[in-house]
Amino acid sequence: MSSIGKMMKQAARMQQQMQEVQAGLVNLTAEGTSGGGAVKVVARGDSTIASIKIDPQAAASGDVGMLEDLVLLAVNQALNRSRDIANAEMSKVTAGMNIPGLM
Repeated sequence: MSSIGKMMKQAARMQQQMQEVQAGLVNLTAEGTSGGGAVKVVARGDSTIASIKIDPQAAASGDVGMLEDLVLLAVNQALNRSRDIANAEMSKVTAGMNIPGLM
């Protein structure tokens, strides 16, 4: 088989593996917290939010601006961690190759 043929087979195999990893990312989660645990956010490996939990005492304070900041901080932390997990999983397939636009 020609080297181009081998390369095409290898690329097709890698594409299949990447699709499998992407499908499995929904099952991986990362947590972000803020306010000493007053806000907890769980993000999936596909960068979607799975849950947001807010301690009732944080909501009872009446400081809406502070609560919004805590939620924003926890969401961004969870999403950053989920992207790190997704990139680590994808790099297992790509063997560390930097493929622009992949993630």
